[in-house]
Amino acid sequence: MSGFSPRAAAPTHATDDTRPPSAGAHERPAHERAGHERAGHEHVGHGDTAHEHAAHGQEDEGADVTASPEPAWWRRPFAEQLRTAANGAVLLVVAALVFVIVRLPWAGDLGVHAATIERLRHDMLDPGNPMVQADTDSPYYSPWMVFLGLVAKATDLNTFNVLRVGAVIGLALLITGIWSLTRTLTRHRAAAPLAVLCVFFLWGVDIVAWSGYLGFTSLALIIAYPSTFTLALGFHFLTLLTKALRGGTATGWTAYLSLGLLWAVLMLSHQFSGVVITLGAIGVLASARPWPAKGTWFKLLGAVAVGLAVLALWPYYSFFSLFGIGGLEEIHQNLYRGLLARYCLVLIGVVALVLRFVRNRRDPLVIWFALGLTLVVAGALTEKWSWGRAEPAVVIPAQIAAAIAAVECGKKWLRAVFATAVSIGLVAGAWAQRDALGFIMREEALPSFATKGGLLELPKTYEWTKKYAKYGDVFMSDPFAAQKLPAYGYYTIAIGYPDFFLPDEAERRMDARRYFTNDTTREEKLAILHKYGADWIVQWPQQGGLPANDPALKKAGMSPDGRVLYKVVG
Repeated sequence: MSGFSPRAAAPTHATDDTRPPSAGAHERPAHERAGHERAGHEHVGHGDTAHEHAAHGQEDEGADVTASPEPAWWRRPFAEQLRTAANGAVLLVVAALVFVIVRLPWAGDLGVHAATIERLRHDMLDPGNPMVQADTDSPYYSPWMVFLGLVAKATDLNTFNVLRVGAVIGLALLITGIWSLTRTLTRHRAAAPLAVLCVFFLWGVDIVAWSGYLGFTSLALIIAYPSTFTLALGFHFLTLLTKALRGGTATGWTAYLSLGLLWAVLMLSHQFSGVVITLGAIGVLASARPWPAKGTWFKLLGAVAVGLAVLALWPYYSFFSLFGIGGLEEIHQNLYRGLLARYCLVLIGVVALVLRFVRNRRDPLVIWFALGLTLVVAGALTEKWSWGRAEPAVVIPAQIAAAIAAVECGKKWLRAVFATAVSIGLVAGAWAQRDALGFIMREEALPSFATKGGLLELPKTYEWTKKYAKYGDVFMSDPFAAQKLPAYGYYTIAIGYPDFFLPDEAERRMDARRYFTNDTTREEKLAILHKYGADWIVQWPQQGGLPANDPALKKAGMSPDGRVLYKVVG
C-alpha cells in the first residue's frame, strides 16, 4: 500500500478554487493575511473577498460570521450519505444483537460452555471433565473460559449471566475489531461500517451456522462462544500486527512479544478460528512494505517463540496433542455441501479481490483469501473435511474487500457498480437471515411475509430440574439432553459431544444406548445405573429404560413439554 504524499495531492494548474489572492490581500502583511483568512473564511466561501472587505472599510476582527446551515443528509455528497446510512444500519444490528444476548438462544454448544464455567467456578485448579464425572483434561478450558470462570467465582453471577457478560465483551471486540482492521486498509470513513455489515450479511441465500462463522443468524447462536471472542480479538491482533510492521525498526521487542502472547491466547481459545486469524497474519506479514528489516525478523521469531512456549505450558490441556486426534471428518463433511447457495453473495467480494490483486500482487486481503482457499480445497481433495473450518478465511477477506470497493475502487462508475452490488447483496443477505428474528421477538409481532419460512425458536432448557437436583448429580439421559444438563452443574453418563481426552467415551455411549433399549434386561439396566453412580433419569415417556413403576425409580417431576424426571432409589 503506497504512502500518501501531500505533494502528489497538489493541483498542477490554477482553478477557480486555487486562484491567487487579490491585490488587496497582497498589500497586507503576512500575519494580517493569515488572521483575515481565519476570521473571514466563511465570508470568502460565500463570495466576499479581502478586496471587498477593504473597500467597505470592514475590520476582519469585527465581522459577523454566521455559519450556513448543514444541508439535509440526502443532499450531501454520496460518500457522506453512504457513511451515514451504514453507521445507522450498524447501530440497528448492534441493538438487535443486544436483544439476542438478553434472550441468549440455547443451541449447539452453549451447554458445554456453561458447564465449563460451572466446573471452573467450583474448582479453578482441577476442574475435571466439564460434561461427565471424570478427571480428564479438556480443550474447553481455554484462557477465555478461565477468565469467565474467574468472573463467575468473583461475582457469584448465574452462569448464563456470565455468558451474557462474555457475549457483550465479544460483541464490542468484534465490532471494533472489524472497524479497526478495515481502517488499516483504507482511509475512507464509510468503509469500516460497511465492512461490519458485509461480515454479518454478505453471505448467501442459505444459512450456515457454525462456530467461527459470523453471519447474523450464526452469530445470534454463537455470540457467547469462545469462537466469537477468538475472531473478535483476532481482528485486533491483525490490526496491531499491521501497525507494528509499519513502525519498522522503531517497534520494540515488547510489542512483538505481546503479539506472540496474544496469538497463543487465540490458538488456545478456539483452534479453528485461531487458524483463520493465523492465515490473516501471514497475509499481513507477506504484504508488508517495506519488507521487514533483519531486526524485525528477529523480533517476529521471538514472538513466535513466546507463543509456542505458552501453548506448550498451558496447564489445562495439551495443545499439541490435538494434532493427533481423529474422528472430526464426518461431522464436518456438511461444510462442503451447498456452497453456492451459502456463499453466492461473497462473489461480489471475490471480484473486488481480483481488482485488488491487479493493483497489488501482495495485497493482504488477497493473500489471506488465497491461503484460506488453498486449505479448503486441499480438504476437499484429501477428504479432510475438518479443514473446511477454514472457510471464514475465504469469506472474511472477500467481505472486507467488497466494502472497501464500494467506496474506493478506481473510477467513479466502478465505485457506483460496487456500491450498488453491495447494497443489493446486503439486502438479499439480510432477507435470507430473517428467520433469526425469532431470537429477538415473537412471530405474531412480525408481518406474515417476514415469517413465511418460519422463525427460529428458542430451544427448551432444563431449568425446571434445578428444584430437584443439585450440583454434581449424575444423570442418565439421551445424547440430546446430555448436551444441556451439564450447564446446570450436573454430570451425564453419555457425553453430549465428542471428547478425545475421555478414554471411555465409546463405552459410555454404548451403555446409555443399552439402557434405553427394550431388549436389555432389568438387571443389566440397574448395573449400568450403578456403574456410573446415576442419581437421576430424564427421558420421554415410552422412550425405554426401566418402567415407570419399577421399585428402583421414583417419579420426581415432569417438564412443561412432557419429559419425565425419575430419582434412582434402588
